[in-house]
Amino acid sequence: MSKKNDTDNHIEIEKRKSMLTDCVLCPRNCHADRINGRRGRCHETAEIVVARAALHMWEEPCISGDAGSGAVFFSGCPMGCVFCQNHNIAEAKAGKTITVERLSEIFLELQGKGAANINLVTPTHYVLQIIEALDLARKEGLSLPIVYNTSGYEKPETIRMLDGYVDVYLPDFKYMESELAAAYSGAPDYPKYAKAALKEMLHQKGNIQIDKDTGMIQKGVIVRHLVLPGHVKNSKAVIKYLLETYQDQILISIMNQYTPMPQVSGDPLLSRKVTKREYEKVIDYALELGMEDGFIQEGEAAKESFIPEFDSGTGI
Repeated sequence: MSKKNDTDNHIEIEKRKSMLTDCVLCPRNCHADRINGRRGRCHETAEIVVARAALHMWEEPCISGDAGSGAVFFSGCPMGCVFCQNHNIAEAKAGKTITVERLSEIFLELQGKGAANINLVTPTHYVLQIIEALDLARKEGLSLPIVYNTSGYEKPETIRMLDGYVDVYLPDFKYMESELAAAYSGAPDYPKYAKAALKEMLHQKGNIQIDKDTGMIQKGVIVRHLVLPGHVKNSKAVIKYLLETYQDQILISIMNQYTPMPQVSGDPLLSRKVTKREYEKVIDYALELGMEDGFIQEGEAAKESFIPEFDSGTGI
């Protein structure tokens, strides 16, 4: 296979940039001219805004390991869940503007600090810039696995752009109920897109590959599901779909770390934590359906201490 020369790469980069003049990267299809300063539904222009870049210890064990995952938290978000624990950066109220070149340097700096991988958190609206930054970083020696950490609200066409760039997909699967997706995220089409995106992710990656010596994931798909207070039925529907559709091709991470935030203090359900019994019902159901491998959270995970400080000077 012939390699692209610098001219080809320049043409490809310019082609990607032109897509941001009429942005349809995410299912919102807002058509914002982000190149010329218009903000999309993600709250961001084409300028890269990063809220934090640092070693992150609170991912699944096969992602964080002992060294930590090299997490880059991007500002803005196409999803906009009302209960978001990172609402300040999701609404573009925090972060530092950086260049593509600086982003590539951050990847290399995290590798130099011993990161187990590069963990792209809420990256959807910056996919094109991330691809460019990864190309630059790879030329300078970046060799870590790349983790794409997303809400799951993705267009399969956008995920296809990442083929050859991403090693591990780490999507949420938040809702199977369209009504719940509409109420909490303004996205009644979430189940449709989450299903289509996950299918494309698995098509690219195939079965999970874990390094036997380190226990770290090298390739594959881990699907996260956050149990919401009062919505065990939705959680069961999500787990049922994932297990019946993908069996052992993916790993499922069932989380009980929902943390009530001030913006939902008036909601009778979202203003409280998930009860021990609610979480147990979801886990028991998953085991009844035959889940043999995956991740669950034990003890008190719903703590604000699990929410990182988003200081625009941290690692940026």
